[in-house]
Amino acid sequence: MKQNTSLSMVHEIMTEFANLTGLSPARKAPRRYLWTDAFAVCNFLDLYLQTSDDKYKNLALLLVDQVHNILGRYRENDSRTGWISGLDEQDGKMHPTKGGLRIGKNMNERSPSDPFDENLEWDRDGQYYHYLTKWMHALNRMSRVTTDTTYNTWAIELAKTAHAKFTYVPSFGGQKCIYWKMSIDLSRPLVQSMGQHDPLDGFITYTQLQMCVADDSKKSLYPDLNEEITDMANICKGKSWSTDDPLGIGGLLCDAYKVAQMIVSSYFEQTDLLETLLDSSLMGLESFVRMNPLKLPVDYRLAFRELGLSIGTRAVQKLHGLIEEKPAFFKESLPLRKRIEMLMQYTPLIEIIENFWLEHTSREAKSWMDHRDINMVMLATSLAPDGFLTL
Repeated sequence: MKQNTSLSMVHEIMTEFANLTGLSPARKAPRRYLWTDAFAVCNFLDLYLQTSDDKYKNLALLLVDQVHNILGRYRENDSRTGWISGLDEQDGKMHPTKGGLRIGKNMNERSPSDPFDENLEWDRDGQYYHYLTKWMHALNRMSRVTTDTTYNTWAIELAKTAHAKFTYVPSFGGQKCIYWKMSIDLSRPLVQSMGQHDPLDGFITYTQLQMCVADDSKKSLYPDLNEEITDMANICKGKSWSTDDPLGIGGLLCDAYKVAQMIVSSYFEQTDLLETLLDSSLMGLESFVRMNPLKLPVDYRLAFRELGLSIGTRAVQKLHGLIEEKPAFFKESLPLRKRIEMLMQYTPLIEIIENFWLEHTSREAKSWMDHRDINMVMLATSLAPDGFLTL
């Protein structure tokens, strides 16, 4: 009964999202935002898998098409036109991710002559590496659900472009780094610092895409990411993943479940990475609970960050089930099991977070309305996480 209720709620949320953003019914100028739309694609795919209703698969297909045709091109108020990649119209449609994808912010990107304003930069367009990895994941899910390898090929093309443009060796030498934000055409960095989990996102996502190629009998026809995977593994060396940010903790837990699925698929053997991710998550959760931010008034809370944590905690439940089901893949798994048992103690957070943001009064607050699209979609993901969490 509870699953049916959740599915009904997800249907309601995603139908409203489609209407509000101009996906369905289609508007002349839909509102597309890359992070939000990556989660939305996965949600529509989950609804399709749960109901076998083609309308949800069609919404996912339509959303991918809208994202590529809007965020793969220059903004309407830009003097530049056409595909960001510089490809002509026909080739651009064949390879819509080759130039990367815009974030979808309201303001145009900062020009080279504009001074840097940290607060204003949050509202300016450009490209984020960690948004691109989310879209790679969404395209990979499209490929697996529809069995159309075109989507995974687009994801790999996006990965190759992102890796080539975002990674760099500092002028003083040493280990490669990743720009956090770049210009729309990927010609210059807009924010030079590196996101804490960007190398990890890249390494795991690239590996996920490459695993999909390895499963294909025609794998020799597709580009591979082996060089980029090695490169990203080197960037990851010596990095700390611990954070008390709920969205960051949730991301680590989702990554842990991805790694476990790749281990079970006999494609990935680094169980030490799985243990590292769980240890980092435990440290973050202990700190988060100690600060007790879920007791703050609604105007001091950000739903999408909290929902990122509840999605990650859903991943813990699925990870626990996977290891119980496939113990042979996790030899000498006692330390791993202990870590997961400790993490399972935090599962009450799911209900606390979801129930709060399901309250009508919470969704009338300014903190919800200011980020309504992303909040809606991530609430739906938390309620029905399989579409996003499954590889």
